[in-house]
Amino acid sequence: MVRRVAVIGAGAGGLASVKCCLDEGLEPTCFERGEDIGGLWRYTDSMDSGRVSVYRSVITNTSKEMSCFSDFPCPEDFPSFLPHGLLLEYFRMYARHFDLLRHIRFKTTALSVRKCPDFATSGQWEVVTETNGIQESHVFDAVMVCTGHYQEPYLPLASFPGINTHFKGQYLHSREYKDVEAFRGKRVLVVGIGNTGGDLSVELSRVAAKVFLSTRSSTWVVSRVSDHGFPFDMVNTTRFNHFLDWLLPSAITNRIKFRKFNSWFNHTNYGLASTKSSNFKIIINEELPFCLLSGTVVLKPKVKEFTESSAVFEDGTTEENVDVVLFATGYIFSFPFLEESVRSLFDDNRSLYKRIFPPQLEKPTLAIIGLVQLTGSVMVGAEMQARWVTGIFAGWNKLPPTSRMMADVLKKKPPVKRNPSERENLKTSFIGYADEIASCAGVKPSVLRLLLTDPQLALAVFFGPCTPYQYRLVGRGKWSGAREAILTQWQRTLKPLRTRVVDDPSDGSDGWHWMCLLALLALTAGFLHSKYPRLGWSPWSGPQL
Repeated sequence: MVRRVAVIGAGAGGLASVKCCLDEGLEPTCFERGEDIGGLWRYTDSMDSGRVSVYRSVITNTSKEMSCFSDFPCPEDFPSFLPHGLLLEYFRMYARHFDLLRHIRFKTTALSVRKCPDFATSGQWEVVTETNGIQESHVFDAVMVCTGHYQEPYLPLASFPGINTHFKGQYLHSREYKDVEAFRGKRVLVVGIGNTGGDLSVELSRVAAKVFLSTRSSTWVVSRVSDHGFPFDMVNTTRFNHFLDWLLPSAITNRIKFRKFNSWFNHTNYGLASTKSSNFKIIINEELPFCLLSGTVVLKPKVKEFTESSAVFEDGTTEENVDVVLFATGYIFSFPFLEESVRSLFDDNRSLYKRIFPPQLEKPTLAIIGLVQLTGSVMVGAEMQARWVTGIFAGWNKLPPTSRMMADVLKKKPPVKRNPSERENLKTSFIGYADEIASCAGVKPSVLRLLLTDPQLALAVFFGPCTPYQYRLVGRGKWSGAREAILTQWQRTLKPLRTRVVDDPSDGSDGWHWMCLLALLALTAGFLHSKYPRLGWSPWSGPQL
């Protein structure tokens, strides 16, 4: 029986894990090597102890309603997209509200996590920590690793001939970037066009003499501001859209997405992406298109090699007098404190059952939390993982036999090992993954049942944004405020904008509600028809509503 649980890391995943342990009557002890909570989101100017933190200007890419903990909405006066300081304040409010801080040991580093000699029967772990130079050994019934996937910078210098031997300028990884001052008046080459590469290119363009952005990927750029000014993720991350993605062939859904993306600006004209691309990524950036249009950022293909002061690209072009090369090439995850026999059980998160459990362990008492990159908020995914994991530790949920877990892992693992820095290797559907873990935990809402008992809520759950509160409507951890939180989520989104109110008599919400209700009834009819098939296969036999 699991009782004492070690939680390593007090970032978003660690806080959720401590809280979920308490909800299940477990006894968590969280070890945080820093002096405060927040993990990656606690900004510091220094590079103390190699800790990774966000840069000064960063703002969340996912909105507050889609990113908050499922039973603790963000304050309504917080803006939809949070600067790192406000997000950290939200974490502090969460920790105070649920009295989490007394379970966290700050300035304490986990040096090693090893199986106890009787692990095969007890499932226990020996955890060695260090505080102020003093080492201490503990025994825990289970361990939750919450260090995330932004751990070790990935700097593939071998892929860039000349960077070490010929180039006389400076090069660094984006992890070392804090603000623009060191780059003022310089010619900067940014390598990599993920969210970080796009953000830093835009920011540097305001002070640098010139910014070049090198990419080898087909990339679609979207804005956080979507239709009618609402947050992009709230408009697009819905169960209805998720259902269409399942129902329609990927060629059709991609064509619809590409047309939507190109309605903002033609990505082919900008050299970013083509509708013929089969492999592509999506980044969030409102300003990059204008920087490209104004010439303050110049898009370039993959770097072929470096000379003393120049970068030569695969298309044969050369950019002279490059002062700084900034590698936005991502991170690789590592768990140096885990004993080698455990680390060797998983080479990436796809070797883990449900991206959480090493399936070969004799006892399921080690969980990796937050090692998943979703199309939505990883904080929500980490909390859902923690709820399921602590339910297993407490005995409410069970894992299948090892053979079934291994079969599931092999089925979902890609056949080709990709570049370790590619976030797409970790990325999966937000709703698909959250629903999968919620089903395991017994907390996934049923739209059909809601339609019969609460049609208003059913409409909001199916056609509205898939906010985390949906996973507090049923099952263990059910929250009495979940329904109200769902029905008022748009009000909290608009509240911080009401600093100057103008009258607008037009309101089509009633008509929209009727249209949604009719559509949901039609979907339900099709689903029920599939339960009693007389005409053969039905497309409604897919994801359960």
